[in-house]
Amino acid sequence: MSQQDPSGHPYIPYGAPYGEQPPPHHGYGYGPPPPPPSSGPTANAIVALVLNLLAVVSCCNVFSIPGAILAGLALGRATTRPQVARTMLVWSWVLFGAGLVITFGTFILLGVNGAFDD
Repeated sequence: MSQQDPSGHPYIPYGAPYGEQPPPHHGYGYGPPPPPPSSGPTANAIVALVLNLLAVVSCCNVFSIPGAILAGLALGRATTRPQVARTMLVWSWVLFGAGLVITFGTFILLGVNGAFDD
């Protein structure tokens, strides 16, 4: 039922019976699907960097300075060495949390001792 086209590709006429093979695929069209998004720690590094910098500016949190440095380094290494970047991010979050606990603890201690009673 298929005829030979001058270019060498089989021609399938309109109304051909079900099951006829379509012409071979020669690399045109949409191509393969894109690779899945990387599961690297890029977004987590950006959030850690921004929060650590905000903690340094707003609370004078000394522990957030090395946390921001670690988050920045992790952001740089997120694509090349993701496991090292994840370790740096864990330490960045630990330093951020420790600084917040110490800051809130200091304000609670000062409030209990009457430093804000003016």
